[in-house]
Amino acid sequence: MNINSDYSQRVVLNHHDLPWISSPSLGVERRMLDRMGDEIAKATSIVRYQAGARFAPHLHEYGEEIFVLDGVFSDETGSYPAGTYLMNPPGSSHAPFSEEGCTLFVKLRHLGSEQMEREIVDTHSAEWFQGMVPGLTVMPLMRQGTGSTLVRWAPQTYFNPHKHYGGEEIFVVDGVFEDEHGRYPAGSWIRSPHLSLHQPFSKEGCTIFVKTGHLLSDES
Repeated sequence: MNINSDYSQRVVLNHHDLPWISSPSLGVERRMLDRMGDEIAKATSIVRYQAGARFAPHLHEYGEEIFVLDGVFSDETGSYPAGTYLMNPPGSSHAPFSEEGCTLFVKLRHLGSEQMEREIVDTHSAEWFQGMVPGLTVMPLMRQGTGSTLVRWAPQTYFNPHKHYGGEEIFVVDGVFEDEHGRYPAGSWIRSPHLSLHQPFSKEGCTIFVKTGHLLSDES
């Protein structure tokens, strides 16, 4: 199965416009943003657990990133409420579940040997740092290798035009993110290819999950 698998193409969509697709585990559904493969796939998805849903124990050969959007996500290591970021490194395994239900932003099979240690960030308590322009603050998430970052834009914040070596991926967590190409409300996912150029801003304010430099190849 290939969905938005050509990394040379810009993709913009809002996951709220996509259907929920059942997974092999009862009560776990997905909205597929990009995918290369079938059940074992390099993929970016929105994943929804109904209350009480459980997934069988499984191995993440090439790692996994999770950002909890709502509810409480759990596995044998603990329970993680909305706003939690988790990075499970290559070779890790777990048996996830959710007692009350949850929705997750998930990236699978795209990490490398530089990601060695599991990382967990509670974004409600972690420190924000001043960004490159007034009104912009950043929170580093994945600290190993090509990192993921949470970026918060105050209303009426404007950034400089810039290119992204290795591309850029954005998921709008809340508010409205914009650039010269369009307006992207919460739930939007934007994947821009290697050396793409834009000038982002937010008139209303927003929080976005950003990952850069990881789109040079479509090989898993």
